[in-house]
Amino acid sequence: MTQVLPEHPPRHGRWPWSNRTPHAPDILAAIVLLIGEAADFAWTTFGYGMESWAAQDDQDRIDAATLTNIAWMEHFLYVVLVLAGLAALSRAPWTAVSHLLTACLVFTLLTGAQHEWNRAHPAPAPTPSAGYSPCYSGSGTCS
Repeated sequence: MTQVLPEHPPRHGRWPWSNRTPHAPDILAAIVLLIGEAADFAWTTFGYGMESWAAQDDQDRIDAATLTNIAWMEHFLYVVLVLAGLAALSRAPWTAVSHLLTACLVFTLLTGAQHEWNRAHPAPAPTPSAGYSPCYSGSGTCS
């Protein structure tokens, strides 16, 4: 006589991405995470700004604080993008959208900070090659 194997329960209920997240917890998570990320970003940026202020014209300390802030903003952007991916994987649309908007804002601020840094610290002019000889005649033709 053959025994029938018991049926396994469906697997779609075990994984977070199998069902869509209900609206109330999704919106609540989006709001809480948005407020937490904004507070963390503001507090850390304020801390690096205070470090620059405390440097009192010590340009090396100011530059170090600015570069550390830029590096921290890059890492913060990566964390926000990972959280947006996890929210999308969990099928929480409001949380994913709020994280993507936060990532756009952080990306804009990061780009502005990097642009300001690059304008304040231009690269040195390239040195001429060994075979270069300047023309001082003014005619434009040198031999």
